[in-house]
Amino acid sequence: MSEHLQILSDYSSKEEKYRNLLPQIDALINDEPDRIANLANITAALKQSFGFFWVGFYLVKDGMLVLGPFQGTIACTRIAFGRGVCGTAWKERKTLIVPNVDLFDGHIACSSESKSEIVVPIFSGDEVTGVLDIDSDRLNDFDETDAIYLNSIVRRL
Repeated sequence: MSEHLQILSDYSSKEEKYRNLLPQIDALINDEPDRIANLANITAALKQSFGFFWVGFYLVKDGMLVLGPFQGTIACTRIAFGRGVCGTAWKERKTLIVPNVDLFDGHIACSSESKSEIVVPIFSGDEVTGVLDIDSDRLNDFDETDAIYLNSIVRRL
């Protein structure tokens, strides 16, 4: 396993970047049984490949989402079920794309620099065990391409 990512140029499409990244994520996590190590490497790979403002995981613990591995500015440590974009994605059990976080009712502003967000629930069987949360400092930065590939990444966990 290599600890070096091959990153496509900024001129590559979003889909090309994801397709390039998926086998590299597989190589990072396939032989590693530790979940936290895998989550940490996935956050680093996504941040390094796309330059997102904030990338991280929240894990369900004792009825709350608790901050896990992340890359970016400091973050909210605990999020209640149904609260904010992360808690809502957990409650609704679906990926949420928020083009403008200021227009999301109940948005939790961990950073005023965050402008748009995507949250992907992580499932173990039928149970949501966490979420992948990615913030951008640009409005309307996420779309269905992100949803498709990020869901593919969390299914690998």
